[in-house]
Amino acid sequence: MVDVACPRGVARRLMEMGLLPGTRVRVVRVAPLGDPIELRLRGYSLSIRRREAAGVRLGDVREAAAVAAAEAIS
Repeated sequence: MVDVACPRGVARRLMEMGLLPGTRVRVVRVAPLGDPIELRLRGYSLSIRRREAAGVRLGDVREAAAVAAAEAIS
């Protein structure tokens, strides 16, 4: 996972649940109508709403590490 770009309260909640930059995330399944979405991360499953998932930016693990390092510097 690269970044969480949601409204502040939603972003905080997602990060408290383990969605942090650099975390490996796998989409397990999406419900038939697209809501909720089941993710696998840090050894557990997490289901989130489509509107929450829309703010989660996934990318290459190296990209996530670079973003996290840049944020730590600034």
